[in-house]
Amino acid sequence: MNGTPRDKRMSIDEVVGSLASGMTIGIGGWGPRRKPMALVRAILRSDLTDLTIVSWGGADVGLLVRAGKVRRLVYAFVSLDSIPLEPNFQRARQAGTIPEVVELDEGMFQTGLRAAAQRLPFLPMRAGLGSDVLVNNPWIETVTSPYEDGETFVAVPALRLDVALVHLNRADCHGNATYLGPDPYFDDLFAMAADRTYLSVEQVVDTAGLTVDTPVQRLLLSRMLVDGVVETPNGAHFTTCTPDYERDEKFQKAYAAAASGSDEDWAAFEQRFLAGDEDAYQAAVRTFAEEAR
Repeated sequence: MNGTPRDKRMSIDEVVGSLASGMTIGIGGWGPRRKPMALVRAILRSDLTDLTIVSWGGADVGLLVRAGKVRRLVYAFVSLDSIPLEPNFQRARQAGTIPEVVELDEGMFQTGLRAAAQRLPFLPMRAGLGSDVLVNNPWIETVTSPYEDGETFVAVPALRLDVALVHLNRADCHGNATYLGPDPYFDDLFAMAADRTYLSVEQVVDTAGLTVDTPVQRLLLSRMLVDGVVETPNGAHFTTCTPDYERDEKFQKAYAAAASGSDEDWAAFEQRFLAGDEDAYQAAVRTFAEEAR
């Protein structure tokens, strides 16, 4: 028996080809920070539909909602930071075009992922008590402590995922991965809550290279959690991927203007940036950057 870990490198199209309509897909990152946007763009190009998306949302949610890919959205917020509400999401939410939405307190969202990671049906917590989260989601139950305190808690349901998509800075070909920026953004929880995890990274390096000038504690994902690795330079654009690059604010403003504008404005944006494959997207972004100087 060969003791060498498996080489899990895949292409973007191979990852998306392994997905199916109707799946529950968790998308890592945080708002406009370190989102697996190359994989999201590939889903846009696919015929996948009827998806349940679980995300601390940013443009990933906005794009998929605008494209009509989402049947059910589970989120704590959907923001671009410098633009408080993601405009494609805002448009769809106000128009009522997302068939089903579940808006959770941020703590409840995290606890739901933790329950799924531990393969529990729910975990108790205090967040949400007395709030409209329970009013707007009457199917979420409360539980009473079986001990003498008799305290009431929210029974936060597990956010079980068929697939998690996350983006990190570096990985080896086996799926061990590290982040180099200031925050892991709970990407490990998404991976543990999912049946399968696909990881996009700025660069695939050899295993020894993962800890060169990098603290070992920043090794966030073990290969045991990862089913596929895709090398996607600039693959989080236009979100941050610190320290490799920061958020592309000029592009984000152009995206938001198109999303908030007329249907013709959005169609022009789609034609320029989203009609082709990932290489075409990156080429269009480079042209945009030159024009914006």
